[in-house]
Amino acid sequence: MEDKRENMVKVMDEEDTQAAFRAADEMMSLAKLDEAAEIVSRVVQETKLIYSDSLSRETGNKVYLKPENMQLTGAYKLRGAYYKISTLSEEEREKGLITASAGNHAQGVAYAAKAYGVKATIVMPTVTPLMKVNRTKSYGADVVLYGDVYDEACAKAYELAAEHGYTFIHPFDDLDVAAGQGTIALEIIKELPTVEYILVPIGGGGLATGVATFAKKLNPNIHVIGVEPAAANCMQESLKAGHVVTLPSAQTIADGTAVKTPGSHIFPMIQKYVDDIITVEDEELIAAFLDMVENHKMVVENSGLLTVAALKHLDVKGKKIVSVLSGGNMDIITMSSMLQHGLIQRGRVFTISVLLPDKPGELVHVASVVAKLQGNVVKIEHNQFVGINRNAAVELQLTMEAFGHEHKKEIMDGLRAEGYDPKEVMPRL
Repeated sequence: MEDKRENMVKVMDEEDTQAAFRAADEMMSLAKLDEAAEIVSRVVQETKLIYSDSLSRETGNKVYLKPENMQLTGAYKLRGAYYKISTLSEEEREKGLITASAGNHAQGVAYAAKAYGVKATIVMPTVTPLMKVNRTKSYGADVVLYGDVYDEACAKAYELAAEHGYTFIHPFDDLDVAAGQGTIALEIIKELPTVEYILVPIGGGGLATGVATFAKKLNPNIHVIGVEPAAANCMQESLKAGHVVTLPSAQTIADGTAVKTPGSHIFPMIQKYVDDIITVEDEELIAAFLDMVENHKMVVENSGLLTVAALKHLDVKGKKIVSVLSGGNMDIITMSSMLQHGLIQRGRVFTISVLLPDKPGELVHVASVVAKLQGNVVKIEHNQFVGINRNAAVELQLTMEAFGHEHKKEIMDGLRAEGYDPKEVMPRL
């Protein structure tokens, strides 16, 4: 009898899920896309596709970048925020708007609210980069800092909405917001009708929902691949489970996608229209950042770099691929840290520690060995008081530029050939 009840509940749950999907799918129609595109075009600027020679060579595909990092407010989020506000009644707007965001949705809502002449309050995690906080304030919004991750900030935003009667604008678990983000798919297909793969970052899933749904409805043959940080793969785990799950943590340098629980309203659309999920380690984002700066002269934030790093995980050749660069709002301190770690990761900056005899000429000798091997010294630390054994009493630390790991090894081997024993240590730039 108990098994029958369990089966009945399961069938009812499945029926409810299918009914919810049908309602959502009907709402996310091509007519909805046309409406969203017309409204969004009033505020967004066109982000033309950029063909990437370097990424195309590396992957054996034709890779194009959709540079939403160049969008107004520095990210795609303006699209969904502006379209969502357009669907609200005057009464809902006049109550004032509130949302929670790690930064990009915050700026999108703040900018859109200002365009509509309404008040906005934004709850942001306390770890949000100062630049994103200040930019949000610059659009006229009130900012409340709360919690360590988005989920905690969101709970606080709901609490404030109930207390003050504000209208809540969800950053991703809202079909109107997703429809606004999905205008990206229309732009991609209009510009590159033969696109075969679209890679899109996933935090809570709003962008992926809009892009995947509309891309598939415009051309069912397009593959839409979601990309998540490996340490914040809430959508991947939810798809495996068949229902929305909450991760115990979401610790990643891709702060815009550091979400523990994906959207439940949009989840059925992800199940239907997203073909696969790729996860990316934080270390891969560091390399991708360096690539974007050096090869494309663009600053892309870590969440936006997910789709660039994911290209190496995509096992296809000769395909036309679009990587959506979702945003470019990175503060200077994070940027400098990313550059430093990227150079270290690629062996282009490294530091060695060498113990020298305490006698004249040793420093000059080491410098001459490095110079002959074309190492470029950028910093020297010379400590004459590390020990009392005069044969190894001086510690010399050299921070150098090299062409890469092979060149670094040549310098290390060259010093060993001269009788030194260099140890690599963490650079202090």
